[in-house]
Amino acid sequence: MDKITSKQLRDKWLNFYKGKGHVDIGAVSLIGDGETGVMFNVAGMQPLMPYLLGEKEHEKGKRLCNVQGCIRTVDIENVGDESHFTFFEMMGNWSLGDYFKEEKVAWTIELLTKEFGFEKDKICSTVFAGKNGAPKDEETEKILIKNGIKKENIFHLKENWWALEGIENSPCGPDNEWFYPKTDEKCCDSCDVNCDCGRYVEIGNDVYMQYKQLAGNKLEELSQKNVDTGFGFERNLAFLNGYSDAYKTDLFRDAIKTIEISANVKYGQDENVTRAIRIICDHTRTSVMLIGDVKGITPSNVGAGYILRRLMRRAIRYIKKLNCDCGLFKEVAKAFINKYGDVYPNLIAKKDFILDEIDKEYNKFEKTLEQGNKEFDKLINNLKTFAPDVKIIAGNKAFRLFDTFGFPIELTQEMASEVGYLVDIEGFNKAFKEHQEKSKISAGSFKGGLSDSSEQNAKLHTATHLLLAALNKILNKEIHQCGSNITPERLRFDFNFDRKLTENEIKEIENEVNKNINLAIPVSCEKMQIEQARAAGATGIFNDKYGEIVSVYTIGDVSKEICGGPHAENTKDLGKFKIVKEESSSSGVRRIKAILET
Repeated sequence: MDKITSKQLRDKWLNFYKGKGHVDIGAVSLIGDGETGVMFNVAGMQPLMPYLLGEKEHEKGKRLCNVQGCIRTVDIENVGDESHFTFFEMMGNWSLGDYFKEEKVAWTIELLTKEFGFEKDKICSTVFAGKNGAPKDEETEKILIKNGIKKENIFHLKENWWALEGIENSPCGPDNEWFYPKTDEKCCDSCDVNCDCGRYVEIGNDVYMQYKQLAGNKLEELSQKNVDTGFGFERNLAFLNGYSDAYKTDLFRDAIKTIEISANVKYGQDENVTRAIRIICDHTRTSVMLIGDVKGITPSNVGAGYILRRLMRRAIRYIKKLNCDCGLFKEVAKAFINKYGDVYPNLIAKKDFILDEIDKEYNKFEKTLEQGNKEFDKLINNLKTFAPDVKIIAGNKAFRLFDTFGFPIELTQEMASEVGYLVDIEGFNKAFKEHQEKSKISAGSFKGGLSDSSEQNAKLHTATHLLLAALNKILNKEIHQCGSNITPERLRFDFNFDRKLTENEIKEIENEVNKNINLAIPVSCEKMQIEQARAAGATGIFNDKYGEIVSVYTIGDVSKEICGGPHAENTKDLGKFKIVKEESSSSGVRRIKAILET
């Protein structure tokens, strides 16, 4: 039986800091806000950056705490071992210009000893040794000793510095990391926290944000001094229960049991099977969290959607390796929805949508996975037969697997690694670039934010005309396009409007677009001089974007726009229009993302 459950640990953390005057601010979206330069929230402090920089005052005060979900994808290939995850949670608390080192050191020691049950004499801590113009953190060492941490258990390291790598104007500073031994037995006389024997576990860290990170590794003193605490939820839950394998905690128990029953396997008995189970669990959990997020995304070939697709397709591959099908994928997803539903209620509300997206992605990939695997095996067999000394897959071959069979390049790399081969990534990138150039040429250097000139893009492009017409009719005649981006998966449309749309307005807009789709209106195109287009009542940007002769696309009496094409021939070809997200793009500009369902 577990010594502590995930719910108990979550409550213990939040209640401890609430008792120190902190307010639980809850978790925010996993999806980056577009202002910090990152695709996902990679740390608990990231959404608080404006407050840590002193640019804003937080509405809930200067002492905050939460348990925040995070996404990190740099270690995808390592998922499958005992400790790596793509989605994980961080237990955090913050001082926004309030308390500093004196209080924080004392509270962390109190948490570790009274709440976690650690022996003070065994607690170890590392502090900043100084580098790049930042001084050695002797102050924290003195406070640690004053609070009962043995001097011989304190270590000065240059690595004890925290910053969001590569992100300028972000807060940073020295950090104080906490360690605890798994066992009293040393591997050698010099065994301490610097030893790589694995005896010491990092429990968490307290960052003392004193500086702002500028270009060229330069530092500037912050106007306010902050504390940022981060303790890994999964890591601590495993350690407190005596597990070296974090997948043995109650967070994964139901999901693993589901896989064991469906695949008729046992977790922990076979190394390859156990690795497959961990990959399926991690990638399914992350997929559920991303699709079910308040800013939920769906799998695609660009941006965050590509990362999601990569995770889902890697999970599918390992599900197939266990001789199971989409039914298992959905059952594992349900296990995580049920496990996290009380903490992330959006997962319950979006349950059907999450499972539907899993269904669709599985069906898309299954159609090509078997054929793609055969193509990969054929490729390897040809190399073994005709070029036995060559241990690298040509870039154009890897690109064919991507272009024809939907294999993310990382999946091809992983499959190649399993049979002792590498992939020519430079060659792949070259082939990819050539493909993009050919697509642009074939589209006549297409305009209007399209990623290519495919039939699906033409349909989505036409849908943007109907969307703008609906916005003009339902919201305001003065609304115009502020930006557009179209991929084969979805359209993105930015327009001038100063508030969030209501659910009723979104539904009205959808209905208006679908009404015009169902009317089967022909789409006509006429070339004319730009002045003629203006006189004819065509909307668009009247500048040199399109040249003197422009294409005016007319959809009955619904829409007349200057545009660079391509378009569908009739609205009946579009399918069903559905808005999947409405959000702010910038001040005074809203953004709609929509799809066409067949």
